[in-house]
Amino acid sequence: MSYVQKHLIDGETIVYETRLHWIVLIGPVLLGLLFALTGVGLLVLSGRTTADQTGAHQALIVLGAAFFAVALIFIIRGILVRNATEMTVTNKRVFVKVGMAARRTIELLLSRVESIGVEESVMGRMLGFGAVIIHGTGGTPEVFNMIAHPLEFRTQVQQQIEKSQSKSS
Repeated sequence: MSYVQKHLIDGETIVYETRLHWIVLIGPVLLGLLFALTGVGLLVLSGRTTADQTGAHQALIVLGAAFFAVALIFIIRGILVRNATEMTVTNKRVFVKVGMAARRTIELLLSRVESIGVEESVMGRMLGFGAVIIHGTGGTPEVFNMIAHPLEFRTQVQQQIEKSQSKSS
């Protein structure tokens, strides 16, 4: 169960959810591949050692396995960081949760959203990611980078604000 689902209030429903774009995994995957290829190189090198070099053979195997473990750690960490970020629009609030163990959350009532902006680079426009900037009334802007489908997120927030204002009129 997601953070938002656990913290919904009576009559509140989830309208839209998004998270970090897959592009945030490129760095961890490239680092993981670098370490994994180094591990493969060390394992291949260990196979080429002669019979009288058993100490060197074992050391290369251990070192190669260690490089594989580090590669796995980089990739798993990247996936966990991506999956630990939730951005949700409900019919009453905007939620943003970042992190798992150390968590940062923003829960903003739709009536308190002053403005919501989107910044996209050329690459972001092509691949569908960007930064979302949320301004609450009287608060500082909150910037969230590398969000998947930022324009759709903004549209959903604006639609919910419009619906909540038309109900109260």
